[in-house]
Amino acid sequence: MNSNLGKYLIIIGACIILAGIIIYFFHDKLQWIGKLPGDIRIEKENFRFYFPLTTMLLASLLVSLLIRLLKHF
Repeated sequence: MNSNLGKYLIIIGACIILAGIIIYFFHDKLQWIGKLPGDIRIEKENFRFYFPLTTMLLASLLVSLLIRLLKHF
């Protein structure tokens, strides 16, 4: 193991804590997540299917940008 692994674990932990704080304090303002145009939702009597396509694309874009910023520093 090297010191880079420790640094990455600290960064990942800090991101998880930050996400938890945001969700805890702003959960009522984040209701739009998962209900974006492009998210696939099929609901019938005995069947529900939900595939958050647009939400996953936005989350992937955000994570990619954060990783790029972290690598820059």
